[in-house]
Amino acid sequence: MVAKILILSVHTPSPTTAVHYLATKCVDTVKHRQDSKWFMPWGPNQCEKIRSFDEAMAKKIEANNIVFAVHIPLPNKEMSPWFQFMLVILQFDIAFKMHNQIEDGAMVTVDVGLAYRDDTISEWTEMAHSFEQRRLSCSFTTAKTYENEGRFYECDLLPFMEVGSVAHKYYLLNIRLPVNDRKKVNVGIGEIKDIRLVGIHQNGGFTKVWFAMKTFLTPSILIIMIWYWRRITLMSRPPVLLEKVILALGISMTFINIPVEWFSVGFNWTWMLLFGDIRQGIFYSMLLSFWIIFCGEHLMDQTERNRFSVYWKQVGPIVFGSFCLFIFDMCERGVQLTNPFYSIWASDVGTELAMAFIIVAGICACLYFLFLCFMVFQVFRNISGKRTSLPAMSKARRLHYEGLIFRFKFLMLVTLTCAAMTVIFFIISQVNEGHWHWGEHTVQVNSAFFTGIYGMWNLYVFAIMFLYAPSHKRYGDEQSSGDAGANSGEDIQLTTTITHVDGPTEIYKMSGKEAQE
Repeated sequence: MVAKILILSVHTPSPTTAVHYLATKCVDTVKHRQDSKWFMPWGPNQCEKIRSFDEAMAKKIEANNIVFAVHIPLPNKEMSPWFQFMLVILQFDIAFKMHNQIEDGAMVTVDVGLAYRDDTISEWTEMAHSFEQRRLSCSFTTAKTYENEGRFYECDLLPFMEVGSVAHKYYLLNIRLPVNDRKKVNVGIGEIKDIRLVGIHQNGGFTKVWFAMKTFLTPSILIIMIWYWRRITLMSRPPVLLEKVILALGISMTFINIPVEWFSVGFNWTWMLLFGDIRQGIFYSMLLSFWIIFCGEHLMDQTERNRFSVYWKQVGPIVFGSFCLFIFDMCERGVQLTNPFYSIWASDVGTELAMAFIIVAGICACLYFLFLCFMVFQVFRNISGKRTSLPAMSKARRLHYEGLIFRFKFLMLVTLTCAAMTVIFFIISQVNEGHWHWGEHTVQVNSAFFTGIYGMWNLYVFAIMFLYAPSHKRYGDEQSSGDAGANSGEDIQLTTTITHVDGPTEIYKMSGKEAQE
């Protein structure tokens, strides 16, 4: 299982591909047309084109009659459902003019339509249409003089469109910049020369590897989870809190593993991005809560253990943070189900809230990891204090407990490593998702890192359920009769598990504040 995950991680293609497009300037010669007319930048039915706005002025063509047309994908290519999603970023090429400068806080109003078709001869079918506003954020690095007229502003990238599925082969964008001097629409935005778009979609090769990983890992986790819970139910005692939380962790891992994305290849399910975010959010909250309870159950005394209410101060903020993640996602991707051109980053308030959310989420993730490190340190210190009683035991029993303590400490270090990688992955994912909106450089998420983290989660959950499944082998059957501890009837599998049949783990029992002094 580990080897297959490593092979898939190393040989996975890059997660996404970015394609650059330059909008073609088409001329709409028919005014007040009732039915929708789509302008193709190339092909047999291509539009009447102009090269520049100077040519438009020479031909007395008004700005309201110019349509910027972009065909996705480029000529002689096709889109595919394997691309999963399509994100489009907008950038304006704006030239500096002394008499037509960009005003502070300038807003660009765009009249944009999106259409699709599945062959080169069919008529275009409208998919979405909207009037949107985007605030320009441009700077001019040289002196604003007549000598520098014609130089271009440096403008940030603007969020433009996001579609949750790529169910059609061809897409067409028609963008208009309506001008209305009386209503101050598209006034004070400078002299726009061109419109450039960046189309980002998931690589088909990465999608297939991703689907293959999910298809392979789903039955693996499901089988070990069923086996684990069957072992629990065979015991004479009821399950303890830690064992119930491990089951919940396995269920959440199975939920995120189920490869429902296969259906997105055949169906136009635009809500798959939102559904994927919800699944990942549930797993995040369950994993973070599990680590708190996992460490806490090895710190509490016997009267406080096995009570979920004890952890409300730690688990409550995790649940609240996950709910805030859900609300933030619904505010953007939820609205995009009906309007793919909507973006929470389009307004000043939305941008500030989104930036604040990402920063606070990153800080909270780091604080959580520091708190988890503190809890692990307390567990180590607590167990180390119990080692003072080991020299009084017989050699066989001392070796038995030393082996348990070593394996438990190793498991705790693995837990810290998994937590650290999860926090790093969460922060990088948030930064990577928002970098287009900030107009700055990004931290690229390598496909090996992406699939590696996903594989790490599965291996960790698999190992936890395997190690904490009760063993039915009896420790001490082969020990000497002089060792009283050897005949205590405790069930333990020394080579693998650390749980026995009649109660929680021996480490769990000896690590409590009032345990077996």
